[in-house]
Parts: sequence; C-alpha cells; structure tokens
Amino acid sequence: MRSGDLENVRVPQTDRDKSAFLNIPYDSRYSKLFLAFIADLSAYRLTPRVTLEIPGGHRRLDRILELVQSCRYSFHDLSRVQLDQKRPATPRFNMPFELGLTVALQRVKQRDHDWFVFESLHCRLNKSLSDLDGTDPHIHGGTVQGVFRELTNALAHSRYQPTVGDMDRIYRELLIAAPQIMRDAGTDSLLSARVFRDLAVVGSRLWSSES
Repeated sequence: MRSGDLENVRVPQTDRDKSAFLNIPYDSRYSKLFLAFIADLSAYRLTPRVTLEIPGGHRRLDRILELVQSCRYSFHDLSRVQLDQKRPATPRFNMPFELGLTVALQRVKQRDHDWFVFESLHCRLNKSLSDLDGTDPHIHGGTVQGVFRELTNALAHSRYQPTVGDMDRIYRELLIAAPQIMRDAGTDSLLSARVFRDLAVVGSRLWSSES
C-alpha cells in the first residue's frame, strides 16, 4: 500500500464511537490480560475489535487499516518485546507496526481517533521505541488489576465511569464462561476469531444486565 492510499482506505459501516481496537500479543501467557481488556472495554460500553476478526481471504494490511479506522479508540500493548522461544528466535514487530499505522492514520486522516500505549515495565519504552518519547505509556505491570487501573486512567474523560469492581465482576464472569465458549468452538485457545466474538458478546450482555 502506497502512503497516499491512507486517505482512500474504506471505513467499514460500524458504530465507530462505541468501538475500540485492541493491538495485543496473541499468546497463551497473555490470556488473562486479554480477558481483562475485554472486560474493561465492556464496562465502558465499548465493543472490542481485534485482527483475529480479519478473514483469511482479504489482504491483511488493508483490513487492519480499515479495522483501526472503524474504531474511535485503540489500545496498543507493547509489553512483548522479548525474543520468542521458537526458532529462529525473533522479536515481535506486529504490535509496534500496527501502532505506527494507527499514528499515521490519526495524523493524516482521522484526527479524532484516540490511541493509548500500554507496557508492563517502566522506562522500557524509552529504549524499545524511542520515537515515542513524550508519550506516557500506561504501565500495567503484567497484571489484571494493572490493566483495570490503567484503562480507567486512559478513559478518564469517558461519559461512562465504571469502577474497578465493575470490571472485576465482568472479568470473573468471562473466566467462568470461557471454557464452555472454547468447547463450543472446538478449541483450547482463547485467541481465535469465534471465541473472541463470543466473549465480546458475553461482555456486552454483562454490562447491559448491570445498567
């Protein structure tokens, strides 16, 4: 995709103001934080969107750009900067790459898009992505409670102001629902398109029932 094409990317017809793009690592060690983000966004009446939703038959880069533009917010977790254990040992570039796409779109086309950077360690972003100097990351410490805390800071100006207790209740219900959702989808992983979709639906129903 040429740089000039950014202005011509098609935006899907969704409720943009209620959608949030999650740019997170897809690995089993991240599963609890994955659920925590879904619970958090559900508590804020937001619909989480992820690249897991992208159909295999579509050009992935185009669809990522469209997906980001269909969302009012995006949350980018850059905490997985270590080399993975599979040979060849390689760092993960997808998360910073998708953050870069988001920043470019926000500056070129969609100035009302709010993006937030999350990390698990203080000061590491200064070394891993120094181009973001001046941007304060939300440090979650690699914990569910840290995600709850930092997302409330990121969305401090939202019209909805759920408590950490509200988020925790939705998170615990998602933990209970997840095994059956995975069985229904025929997988043992949370990180699949069908499982993600069903978890997002459950999260939405949970905040609706508490309203």
